[in-house]
Amino acid sequence: MKRYKIVHKTQYNFSGMVLLQPHTLRLRPREGHELRIESSKLDISPPATLRWHRDVEGNSVAIATFIDSTQILTVQSEITIQQYDQLPHDFLVADYAVAYPFYYTDEDKVLLSPYMIPPGMAASNTLTNWINDIWQPGEKIQTFALLLRLNQRIYQTLTYRSREEEGVQSAEQTLSCCSGSCRDSAFLFMAAARQLGFAARFVSGYIYSNATTNSLGQSGSTHAWAEVFLPGAGWKGFDPTIGNIVGAEHIAVAVARLPESVPPICGAFHGPPGANMMVNVWVTELD
Repeated sequence: MKRYKIVHKTQYNFSGMVLLQPHTLRLRPREGHELRIESSKLDISPPATLRWHRDVEGNSVAIATFIDSTQILTVQSEITIQQYDQLPHDFLVADYAVAYPFYYTDEDKVLLSPYMIPPGMAASNTLTNWINDIWQPGEKIQTFALLLRLNQRIYQTLTYRSREEEGVQSAEQTLSCCSGSCRDSAFLFMAAARQLGFAARFVSGYIYSNATTNSLGQSGSTHAWAEVFLPGAGWKGFDPTIGNIVGAEHIAVAVARLPESVPPICGAFHGPPGANMMVNVWVTELD
């Protein structure tokens, strides 16, 4: 078991006094048998009333409602977690899914079908040709080995680039410029996996910064990766930004069918236009 402290501070500076509309916060990690929350504190200025619920994906969501006008909004989350996912390779895939291609059972497909629809538009020739360089019909390969190959191909051929712009690049844009942020790499992995017939979803969260991830600029920001549903193993995470499968250093906060569904903070305001945002994230290993 490993313990991590996560501090996530976001500050908005507006051009004048504004009245804040309700804001949606996705800052609390997803709890389960692999992750437990030891302590949690959420400081918001100006003061806000919080209502908590879980969305359709089981993500923990807080709705912050404000009364006071302000020129600065600050949201700081401090959470200590216990992470138990020490052996990410320790799982078994169901016999019928060991070799690729395979087909999900009818019962699973009913629930997984939304995660199998190509994101955005139908797959382009650019994405199809890129996938054909990774796997050709008729090639015998284990399912997990194919996903590792896809993960490594993105890691080896794309250059990491921090992007402050909102949104996610399309798979075609990322392939065209051969670079992207962690969310762009995750989205490309997700799009390719779906075209190959897998159920895949987007994950937003944090990563503990060691020597490997520091070189990719992940310290000080949130992180993103993708998950694929493997029969017998469940949702397994793949991080193409660092070329590894997801393990103890990854801390999932929210999952979704599409990346735009799970921003850490979103909301609106009434007042003069113009605002800038500053985000800082610190993930520290304890003990």
